[in-house]
Amino acid sequence: MPTVVVASPKGGAGKSTTAVLLGTGLAHAGAEVVMVDCDPNRSLTIWSKRGTMPQRMRVLSDVTESEIVKTIKNHDNDGKIIIVDLEGIASRLVSRAISQADLVLIPMRATTLDATIGARALQLIEEEEEALDRSIPYALVFTMTKAVKSKQHSGIEKSFREQGVDLIEPPLMERAAFSALFEFGGDLYSMPEQGNMEKAIENASLFVQAVYQRLTGDAQ
Repeated sequence: MPTVVVASPKGGAGKSTTAVLLGTGLAHAGAEVVMVDCDPNRSLTIWSKRGTMPQRMRVLSDVTESEIVKTIKNHDNDGKIIIVDLEGIASRLVSRAISQADLVLIPMRATTLDATIGARALQLIEEEEEALDRSIPYALVFTMTKAVKSKQHSGIEKSFREQGVDLIEPPLMERAAFSALFEFGGDLYSMPEQGNMEKAIENASLFVQAVYQRLTGDAQ
């Protein structure tokens, strides 16, 4: 089954939120999901201990550089979807995880700084592609976006599209429910209501569908 690696060299880009929304959305849809927490902040581990996780989901903590490839391969053989949340730096652990990916998601805010630093993740992917002599699919996902795009956002988006970079649509909006996941644990269906839950669930669901289409080769 596929391995999705969530990577960005910049902290605060929304990696853990992206991973939780994707993992819980897939589990809610009936998939078996293993979340691998490789972030020193242990955001996924903290989240997993609050509230009730969806059925068919588990979180593995403290997976090291020497263990990451074996961990992915072991659970890949079990037929589960694997989602790896990485540390916010370029490291050997990050490179090893990317080498095993069926899809790399690169979350970033729609700012010039995030785009500049986030683009380094593309370089890491290219390096692994050259070393492995195979293509590693990837896509960018804008996080914490506003309902009305700024000129900066539109310009960054246009630049990436002109470079042929795959952009996940829809982006993940700035939603109270998304940030509250790490306060309450669980998922959007079990946590106490935060803001416009209907819109949050819709946004997350469409995001999960867009990622799933890329994993199955059905993306337009």
